[in-house]
Amino acid sequence: MSIDRYETASRMSRAVVHNGVAYLCGQVAADRSADITGQTETMLAKVDALLESVGSQREQILSATLYIRDIKDFAAMNAVWDAWVPAGHAPARACVEARMASPELLVEISVIAAID
Repeated sequence: MSIDRYETASRMSRAVVHNGVAYLCGQVAADRSADITGQTETMLAKVDALLESVGSQREQILSATLYIRDIKDFAAMNAVWDAWVPAGHAPARACVEARMASPELLVEISVIAAID
């Protein structure tokens, strides 16, 4: 049984691949000072880059769990999400309001995706 870990530190790996499935750690915005739209856009760009680094892509996302600091931002976050998800490839998804690890973070995502 092969388990490949990417960008591993003492606390976590940014991605773990096992049996043709990639498990990404929580991704947050590149610019924590941005509004929900900007944070969602840069967070999803980080997902794209991480997926590519392990041989996957957004069309292969199986499941996504989103954490949003304030549910009032749900519609704005979904506007970015809906434009990002390829037509016909929407994954199983959950979105919950959650207290974030840092107060400036507005959104975080965890993704599971198939590998080519």
